[in-house]
Amino acid sequence: MVTGLAALLDRARGLLERPGRAVLGIVGAPAAGKSTLAELLVRELGPGACLVPMDGYHLANSVLHALGRRDRKGAPDTFDAEGYVALLRRLRDVAGPDGTGTGAVYAPRFHREIEESVAGETVIAPEARLVVTEGNYLLLPEGPWAGVRPLLDESWYVEPDEALRLRRLVDRHVEFGKSPEEAHAWAHGTDQRNATLITATRRHADLVVHLPDR
Repeated sequence: MVTGLAALLDRARGLLERPGRAVLGIVGAPAAGKSTLAELLVRELGPGACLVPMDGYHLANSVLHALGRRDRKGAPDTFDAEGYVALLRRLRDVAGPDGTGTGAVYAPRFHREIEESVAGETVIAPEARLVVTEGNYLLLPEGPWAGVRPLLDESWYVEPDEALRLRRLVDRHVEFGKSPEEAHAWAHGTDQRNATLITATRRHADLVVHLPDR
């Protein structure tokens, strides 16, 4: 278990300095602090690192409606898991021995304010030698998600205080348009069922991270 940001930066920097391109996966339940940690690492490590969130592979709301899954958005089968695995594999395939790519790679990016992804908005530059990817299901050993873990050089599981995580999650839902009642119901219903599934994957992580409370 690691708690200090300085130690995490040192560990990530070690991945960046390895020969070849490395992929670091950051995992955790909704509102665990994955995005915050991933963004901090990429910002501090500079242009040799880039961020590729898993959330870009949310299925569109129209597709979820057609499949009858809109009320479970965020569950494992509401993502294009095969597409995400293909992206990670491609990021490895285009990297040369020095870790740089032969060209830019493009990926979708999820926008919470519209609850949809925009294709090709995330750019992984050729010079990126450390890809930091974060999401809920990177360690899920079932279905197409099982293809993710073999493509990660390291995986970190972010584990905050549970009451704090739930408070953050409710606040986030309210910020993006839900009423307080709707936010509480979603966080303690759909999101919590997903969180229970994600927590069970903790044992597969290389490192458990406890960040300072905020």
